[in-house]
Amino acid sequence: MASNKKEARNATSFEGVSSGYASRGGIGRHGRLWPVNLFEAMRVYVRVVEREGISRAAKDLDLGQPAVSERIDRLEQHLGCRLLMRSTRAFKCTSEGEIFYEWSKKALDAVERAVAEVSQNKQLLKGLVRIAAPHCLGDAVLPKVMTRIHELHPDLNIDLVLNDSAVDLVTEGVDIALRIGRLGEGTFVAAPLGHLEQVLVATPGLLERVGPIREASELNRLPFLRTKGSFDSGDICLADENGVLHVASVPSLMTTSHWRPMYEMVLAGAGAGVVLLAACAEDLRSGRLVRVLPSLTLPAVELNMLTLAQRPALPRIRMLTDLLKTLMPEVLNGRENGH
Repeated sequence: MASNKKEARNATSFEGVSSGYASRGGIGRHGRLWPVNLFEAMRVYVRVVEREGISRAAKDLDLGQPAVSERIDRLEQHLGCRLLMRSTRAFKCTSEGEIFYEWSKKALDAVERAVAEVSQNKQLLKGLVRIAAPHCLGDAVLPKVMTRIHELHPDLNIDLVLNDSAVDLVTEGVDIALRIGRLGEGTFVAAPLGHLEQVLVATPGLLERVGPIREASELNRLPFLRTKGSFDSGDICLADENGVLHVASVPSLMTTSHWRPMYEMVLAGAGAGVVLLAACAEDLRSGRLVRVLPSLTLPAVELNMLTLAQRPALPRIRMLTDLLKTLMPEVLNGRENGH
């Protein structure tokens, strides 16, 4: 009888995938040897596939590249098949690797949901969430939002990735992406968070040098600084108080991939530029910058939150997106309850 109980325990126990059991392996069903922590190996493998490489996955997981490579090698040995085709020029899954990725992803998601359902405090966010956002939003708006989230959920670990390019959620291993303006293409669900006001600004000294700018047609006398992806046509569109649009040509002095160098050059008087009001409000108040043609306004740009088109969403992602829908408008409108 005792022997039968022991055999049943080996067949159904989760010890073979627990972190504490990983160092010595385990016996899986049918007496098969598990030389790896299978759950951890699946987690590493999923991240490698989503990040399309060992080095980027290692950085995300806070592991060394040799450790990640070793876990993938041991996983392939355990499964008895090749999961990844790796070379200096290409990185892709084998047919077996694609199948294992899909089932591993489902298994990891199922474990997280199971833990969340039986957690004693379902309202407490825990774990790691990767959020991608443009640099300007990260500099000017997100510090207040992230601080508030940390106050509410101190056990939540947020990896904030700032990138002015449109981030692909799958290949970059991102859970939530905040995107300004055009959504672009991809498989995602978009939720609007509000609008961001833009202003055309310059230093008083620059305006003294070029002379008064009284109407939109005179903007071509100003050297214009911009970030890549904005005003690519070379035209800028402003509206008056009656909603009448005024289109003006603006010659670009310089284009940058990051908003900060552009803004520093605007502050130095090298040119005029369009900046989020949230980013330049203090310099406007101090007089370092002034609005160009303040009677005309630029269209506000929409801020959206993107998540993977995955149903149902993981508990921590669902809870955090709900929180961002509340906090982001409060911060954008200056209503963050004194924070």
